[in-house]
Amino acid sequence: MEQETIVKREVTNEAFAVLLKNVYAWMALALGVTGVAAMYVLNNQSIHHFLFEHFGLLMGLLVAELLLAVVFTMRFNKLSFNVASILFGLYALLTGVSLAPVFWLYTQESIASTFFITAGTFGAMSLFGYFTKKDLSPWGRYLLMGLLGIIIASVVNLFMQSTRVEWITTYVGIAVFVLLTAYDTQKIKNLMAERDEVNESSLKLALYGSFMLYLDFINLFLKLLKAFGKRK
Repeated sequence: MEQETIVKREVTNEAFAVLLKNVYAWMALALGVTGVAAMYVLNNQSIHHFLFEHFGLLMGLLVAELLLAVVFTMRFNKLSFNVASILFGLYALLTGVSLAPVFWLYTQESIASTFFITAGTFGAMSLFGYFTKKDLSPWGRYLLMGLLGIIIASVVNLFMQSTRVEWITTYVGIAVFVLLTAYDTQKIKNLMAERDEVNESSLKLALYGSFMLYLDFINLFLKLLKAFGKRK
């Protein structure tokens, strides 16, 4: 059995502090854009009803959201920082619009309480990922397998309509995104520690890290809302 690798990186340089601060600042900004967009659509009856009456449009928004994520991740190295920032902002906006129909199913108190539970859980796991001396990189393959399993099971369940499968994917999803938060935090920390200066390349890398954590937060929030949210 391979011995556990102890993560040892000097992270006291000024560039590291600036870049890591930007990771969480941009993530918070993106969450703010998503929240404002979702609440605006939810409280605007004309837009809200239009989305429900035009299901194809809602599906189109989801497809556009998926395509943006693919472009952002697959073409990231070839994007300028400004273009990557715009794509991230647009993704956060579309996510907010597509979440509005989901929020309509739950009470506002339930949405708010789930958000704070998510924030607390995310914060705790992010701190664990940052401060732990244990190398979390071996988790990557298992988390990827779990994530792919959730996606495949969810797609199949669109046709099966199995309540049991739905709840299994929900609770497995909670576990996966809780662990992904710690894993991604350590990965981002190590990547930022390798940067000696703040330039477009390092800022772009920080933006990518912010996108990773944003996805972890949103998906964890949705799984927790599904599991514990109070419906209207």
